[in-house]
Amino acid sequence: QVQLVESGGGLVQAGGSLRLSCAVSGRTFSNSVMGWFRQAPGKEREFVSAIWWNGGNTYYSDSAKGRFIISSDNAKNTVYLLMNSLKPEDTAVYYCAAGRGIAVLTNPTAGGLYDYWGQGTQVTVSS
Repeated sequence: QVQLVESGGGLVQAGGSLRLSCAVSGRTFSNSVMGWFRQAPGKEREFVSAIWWNGGNTYYSDSAKGRFIISSDNAKNTVYLLMNSLKPEDTAVYYCAAGRGIAVLTNPTAGGLYDYWGQGTQVTVSS
């Protein structure tokens, strides 16, 4: 079993930065992907960013590109999401997810392909 625990959320002013962390415990797999998704009130969950656990391929949504940076520290079993130039529309609960296998490796934006999810961390950006 894999457990994911997010941290680092909070309240920040527009233009500020936050770094989210996702600590992974339990068994991990080399052919896996770690993703960040978010869900704002009244909206559907949306993809934010993803990274291959080994090899480091990264993916970003259009809204995250150029502002957010995803990274991983395999020694610490932790994935990070550095969010810069935050906007009020970035306000949401951010979820970390883990998936393995060729399907999610080739389509990391699809939340339905992930096997494990964290409990989420709230990010609120004030204007």
